[in-house]
Amino acid sequence: MPHFSSLLISWYLENGRALPWRETKDPYHILLSEIILQQTQVCQGLAYYQRFLHKYPTVNHLASASQDEVMQLWQGLGYYSRARNLHQAAKQIAQLGHFPRTYNEILKLKGVGAYTASAIASFAFNLPHAAIDGNAYRVLSRCFAINTPIDSTIGKKEFEQLAKEIIDPKRPALFNQAMMDLGATCC
Repeated sequence: MPHFSSLLISWYLENGRALPWRETKDPYHILLSEIILQQTQVCQGLAYYQRFLHKYPTVNHLASASQDEVMQLWQGLGYYSRARNLHQAAKQIAQLGHFPRTYNEILKLKGVGAYTASAIASFAFNLPHAAIDGNAYRVLSRCFAINTPIDSTIGKKEFEQLAKEIIDPKRPALFNQAMMDLGATCC
């Protein structure tokens, strides 16, 4: 299984998409990108990501904004509960005085589920948590010939266990980015 991770990461290093949130380890930037990209394609989300960072360069700037300002900037992106959750998460972080640094602490942020917490933990803090999204399901099901439905309890457990076994513990961010890109561009 380690061979799969090595091949996957090698593919990504040659073929991965250049995206601004991949150029940083700032957990706020990563949180922002992950929330924006829920139910949104990268090509549409990129402009919103850039606008948010321009107007709210730090999590404290976002936390200090009014909900109306945040909602106005989010306008056109849809799924408005994401904007409210992002704003509330920023307030939680500001109240803590720092960005949470563990998976379980990140998971406590408003609007952050297992996938988003795993993505932030691996991208910002290099913690070995597999970020299992639709792209990862596609890659794993095709590369490992898994036919178990992903929307079943058994399927979710099977895919999570496999991802835990094959993630590169020394390069979890690269592994997760590679899974996302392979799933998004080839699968």
